[in-house]
Amino acid sequence: MLSLSLDRHAAQPLFQQIYAQLRDRIAAGDLKAEDRLPPSRALAIELGVSRSTTVAAYEQLSAEGYITGRQGSGYYPSRLAEADLPKRPAPGTVPRHPGRPGRALPLYPGLPDMRLFPFRQWNRAIARVARTEPEAMVIGDGLFGDRRLRRAIAAHIHDWRGVSATEEQIVVTAGSADALEICVRAFMRNEDCIALEDPGFERLRHFTDSLGLETVWLDVDADGARLPSPSPAQPRLAVLTPSHQFPMGGVMSANRRVEYLNWATRNDSYVIEDDYDSEFRYAGRPIPALASVDTSGHVLYVGSFSKVFTAGVRLGYLVVPENLIETFARCVTHFGARASISAQRPLAHFIEDGEFLRHIRRMRRIYAERHQVLIEALTMQLPPSCCFDNHHAGMQVTVLLPADTDDRAICEQARRQGLSLLPLSPHYAGSRPKSGLVLGFAAYSPEEITTAVHHLAGCLRDFRL
Repeated sequence: MLSLSLDRHAAQPLFQQIYAQLRDRIAAGDLKAEDRLPPSRALAIELGVSRSTTVAAYEQLSAEGYITGRQGSGYYPSRLAEADLPKRPAPGTVPRHPGRPGRALPLYPGLPDMRLFPFRQWNRAIARVARTEPEAMVIGDGLFGDRRLRRAIAAHIHDWRGVSATEEQIVVTAGSADALEICVRAFMRNEDCIALEDPGFERLRHFTDSLGLETVWLDVDADGARLPSPSPAQPRLAVLTPSHQFPMGGVMSANRRVEYLNWATRNDSYVIEDDYDSEFRYAGRPIPALASVDTSGHVLYVGSFSKVFTAGVRLGYLVVPENLIETFARCVTHFGARASISAQRPLAHFIEDGEFLRHIRRMRRIYAERHQVLIEALTMQLPPSCCFDNHHAGMQVTVLLPADTDDRAICEQARRQGLSLLPLSPHYAGSRPKSGLVLGFAAYSPEEITTAVHHLAGCLRDFRL
């Protein structure tokens, strides 16, 4: 009747085979709207299957709108609109995406070394919650996230960063980008603009562009990001990395910090302090957070577990001033929370038990050693035309190249040598970009770092630097 072909040894059920063949023939126009389909019983006899099999196929086609039942007449193909769609490529002609490798090639910046992750301690925290309070892994107990986790975060940032906040001021987020979006939705109006450091996070620039925000660029000098130029309309938000500027690595001076606090108060603007890797300072005392000296309620503090713990849990936090709690509560209520519930209570236990602090201290010691290995290797092997500053902090070092050097081409050449570097120039937006390389060290052993710098030096020699 319809010349359908069934494979009784295939994993696909027979009714799905019938459904798929009829669907494809209707979509291709081989079966017209006036072509009456055979009754389900007759088709079943023809194919040697049970009637329930053909009925199931017809019902699925009808549910999806491919056929229409007419009272007393049977089923007919539906009239489908013609679609100007490209032909489906033949199997095997589309290249398969290789997927993300288990470990990035040296010297990719900003990655923690997951070989050092405290798997056993983390598994114990998960098992403890799953055994004693499993409901906490699927049911939230607060608008801003798990209350116990927020209480643990408040204690941690008070001890580590000097930021005084109650659990009511803390919003658990799905990372720093989620925290920024919450701030934008809570504050920004159509005519408002946002200020970003230049150079700064390239992904942050793409993110604000995707939201259609007008951007004011803040040039970075030795004291940190410069204040916005005087104008009647000042930015509503300014996103800063005062403790460790990315990608240049400097620290915002005390005087510049005071100037920003005065600027925010004077213009009723707000500073978003992205404290993304402040735990990793390898010399001297930690730099105080800007939020720790804010008395006017104009600093929004953003922290993340991606650098110090793992990006896999997709959790971060936002600390809002007390007078803005209701504003953010309305925002989160309206747009919803994105942070996953399942890992929040285990992370609370992980922090309370001291495992998180022990992990940070261990990482600081190991990363300090690797940082020193990178600094020594660069000092010994880089050509005199290249320079860098040792800020004794962070998870990357930025090497400046001679002006007009094509840093993208160098990164491409390094990739062929088994390296993964970030060019500096794409991190600039408003000003004339400098040429350079952003190098990471945290995720690699001393031997990997030394070998990688040796290959990098060879690439630079190929470019006659």
